[in-house]
Amino acid sequence: MKSVPDAEIIIIGGGAVGVGCAYALAKAGWTDILVLERADEVGAITTSQGAGLCGQVRDSAERTKLAMHSVMTFRELQRSPVKPDWNEVGSLRVALSDRRADEFRRLKQTADEAGLETELIDVAEATRRFPLMDFSTATAILWCPTDGYVTPRSIAASYRHNAERLGARFATGTALEEVVVENGRVSGVKTNRGNAGCRFVVNAAGAHAHHVAKQVGLVLPIFPVRHEYFVTVPMDGLTADLPCFRIPELTLYGRVRDGGLLLGGWEPRSLHLDPGEFNLDAAAPPVATDWPVLSSFVEGLSALFPTARTAEKSWVGKGWPTFTPDGRFIIGESARVKGFVMAGGCNAHGISGSGGIGKLLVESLKDANPSPYVRSLSPDRFTETAWDWDDARRRAAHVYETYYGV
Repeated sequence: MKSVPDAEIIIIGGGAVGVGCAYALAKAGWTDILVLERADEVGAITTSQGAGLCGQVRDSAERTKLAMHSVMTFRELQRSPVKPDWNEVGSLRVALSDRRADEFRRLKQTADEAGLETELIDVAEATRRFPLMDFSTATAILWCPTDGYVTPRSIAASYRHNAERLGARFATGTALEEVVVENGRVSGVKTNRGNAGCRFVVNAAGAHAHHVAKQVGLVLPIFPVRHEYFVTVPMDGLTADLPCFRIPELTLYGRVRDGGLLLGGWEPRSLHLDPGEFNLDAAAPPVATDWPVLSSFVEGLSALFPTARTAEKSWVGKGWPTFTPDGRFIIGESARVKGFVMAGGCNAHGISGSGGIGKLLVESLKDANPSPYVRSLSPDRFTETAWDWDDARRRAAHVYETYYGV
């Protein structure tokens, strides 16, 4: 008997996006699914390094509703025997300028349009919710009570358990070697454990998504960009019920983790990779801890959270989330190679957006007339138009560097 079975849908990649897509597809009725993951367990690579924050406030109603669907998915999974460790603690978004306060008012209007509960609160209310933070310089504070966070490995394990319950299968320790195309259509895969036939291949390979697409002749601008955060030792006053926070002017975000402070940020000058610098059969280059960058996060936060300056760091999270030149996901079937389906280019929303990405993938495959938003995410926007590789790389890095841009 073959060690890798045939399946209608084979998903390449067992991170949060890949296993989240398996769950969404299985719920939608596609139960003949096989997920291939090179590591020995799901959620072990980029997903394991994620901070896990799940914010729903976005600059468009479509993106907001997508994030809201992810939260609904996390709530649903939290009721299962294998939980994602969903913590619905809410979030505080803090403005430090009049321009940013104006943006918050626009975000509030967008949230209202999407049906997301948010509230502009005063300093006293924000202090009540997060007593260790000094909000005296804030020009606006936007509160979202249904935001929260998951534990990255837990969400991957929960997706897997619930997808398996619906019939999906998983092959860990299994490396993709080739996507087989016959007569312009995907017909199967070759792996280190044997070959398998399929009707669809879903490319959810994260930092290797570019390489998988290239195997079938598609060149897609999916660039890994370094991202880092740290966690401190436990600090007095940091309790599990405190909300997440985001301070856009400082390009910082944070939450409580194991009694300590998890603090991350977006670098104004990013370190990014050309995926041509490594191969499908090799891991992305290791990320060296950049202590000057991490120290700059502390310095930025210290005016609002003075005790963070002296807290000892106990752990550093770091990885290569992928970015696209237009800041949009790449989701859907290719017009050039039938049966080859993308679920990548997540722009650092792989974990938080995994529930919504699964929903979009289902719509792209099942709906004969998907929404304009879903159509706008198609890989065809890059394969059927002319663009420049170096320019796309710079633009993808810019998306990261201006993540909190107005």
